[in-house]
Amino acid sequence: MAAAAAGHGGLAQALAEREDLLSHCVHCGFCLPACPTYQVLGDEADSPRGRLHLMRAVVEGRLDPASSAFQTHMDRCLGCRACEPVCPSGVAYGTLLERAREVATEAVPQGRLNHLLLTVMATPGLLRVFGWGGRLLRWTGLPAFLAQRLPSWGALAQVRLGLGMLAASASVALPGLRMDAGPARRDGQRMAMSSEERRGRVGLLAGCVQDELFRRVHQATREVLEINGWEVVEVPSAGCCGALHAHAGALEASRIMARRQVAAFTAAGVDWVVLNAAGCGAHLRSLGELLEDPSAQAFAARVRDVSEILAGEGRQPVQGAPLPLRVVMDPPCHLLHAQRVSDPPIRVLEAIPGLTLLPLRDADRCCGGAGVYGITHPELGGEIGGDKVAAILETGADVVATGNPGCHMQIGAGLYLAGDPKPVVHPVELLAESYRRAGYAGGRRHRA
Repeated sequence: MAAAAAGHGGLAQALAEREDLLSHCVHCGFCLPACPTYQVLGDEADSPRGRLHLMRAVVEGRLDPASSAFQTHMDRCLGCRACEPVCPSGVAYGTLLERAREVATEAVPQGRLNHLLLTVMATPGLLRVFGWGGRLLRWTGLPAFLAQRLPSWGALAQVRLGLGMLAASASVALPGLRMDAGPARRDGQRMAMSSEERRGRVGLLAGCVQDELFRRVHQATREVLEINGWEVVEVPSAGCCGALHAHAGALEASRIMARRQVAAFTAAGVDWVVLNAAGCGAHLRSLGELLEDPSAQAFAARVRDVSEILAGEGRQPVQGAPLPLRVVMDPPCHLLHAQRVSDPPIRVLEAIPGLTLLPLRDADRCCGGAGVYGITHPELGGEIGGDKVAAILETGADVVATGNPGCHMQIGAGLYLAGDPKPVVHPVELLAESYRRAGYAGGRRHRA
């Protein structure tokens, strides 16, 4: 079959190398009701089963990877991986999709917007400039103002969504205290642990978007980990982990960025690599497959979402002060479907006294964010995201909690566009706020 792939100039080699994974699909159709794009479009080619069929056709030389059929249907996929948990054959769809997109981008170069975004993420200097500019623009209040007033037609729809996403990344106010009010006050009970009491050493991934627009989430993550007995080691930032590049098919660039993370955290000598961004977590947990290197496999085995560190394996987070809030949680696809982490984030929220956790209709459905999907596919992403926003509004919640920056901004932007900009926060922000109000304080941080 690899020889057939060479019929298109060897473009399908990335897929041909993993033909063993393609053969797992038995075309049972269990993935159809789980797929957001199939549910909206009703096109078999926009289902996981249909896309796998197209991938096989390219590998066998029956379909040109530059064809509109292959390009369109690979591009439309959200990469939410909701098909994986329901697949009885265990098809590694996420791995195959990344390789299919690598084949697609080699055949037809990606658009300017995608190229620009990936270039910025891969270039630390540019990322800092764009991050600074984004924070400055957010500080003016213009994104929030315009997101609720610009018309939703033509190119303005994408501009409006982008402004809404930036506005949604801002800190929010809860009753009585801002979420970015700084470290826990030092006049209350101190929770610093002795070395004998500590549970272990963890390193926190800084990342790119999370570090530039959500630094308060990093601060909250450090606080709650220290209060719960973990030594938080500051690992020198290695920049973007490469998740966005892998999703876009830029696998070689993604490998370069991933190796930087492996080197940085291996040198730090931590027990666990902790992430508060679900998309990054799913990507780094798959590095054994992407890099095919023993050190990468060892690194991937130590990657954990912060909720797993706080409330996994029977652990109970320290209890703080009451937060009388009605909260609805939207589980990020890359946490729920890709990492198969479902209970720990809920247990983190349930550990907060006074907080009421509300059920969400179709909570396992994608919000339509999928990295930059909402901007590059405003109509389809908007329809999928619109249903998520409608489900959230049905709950009557005061606050929305989600554990991924892309989901945070997509849902927040959708709420702005719907005229009801509810606060969107990371679960650890709520736990940290509970600790601040209780007067808890974490231990001193250590630099690797």
